[in-house]
Amino acid sequence: MIEKLEINGVHMSVGDDLKRYVIRKIGRLDRYVARPVRESIHAEVKLKEGRAKDKQQRTCEVIMHLPQDTFVISETTVNIYAAVDIAEEKLKKHLHKYKDLHAVPKFHRRMLARLKRQAV
Repeated sequence: MIEKLEINGVHMSVGDDLKRYVIRKIGRLDRYVARPVRESIHAEVKLKEGRAKDKQQRTCEVIMHLPQDTFVISETTVNIYAAVDIAEEKLKKHLHKYKDLHAVPKFHRRMLARLKRQAV
């Protein structure tokens, strides 16, 4: 669970149900990064409500600070819960790429060697 998670509402109030939903979705994304990095993750979630040409728009903007990178994901839909879901999926993809880019090569070599030994 991401320990440093800030949830703010812009032009809207964030209720308990919405807070729990965001914590459940965005707060659990730490499992997609390496264990030493998990303690230093900081995420800011901004939930915005606006109007554009007779439509209600709700935006979920997530800013995730990692030790060597910062991700900014923004998604706008009619439903705030759907915006949180789509932002979560986008963050998952970014975190997979981050983990592959910053992974320790020794670990991968050890795992490949272990798999080869088991195959024989």
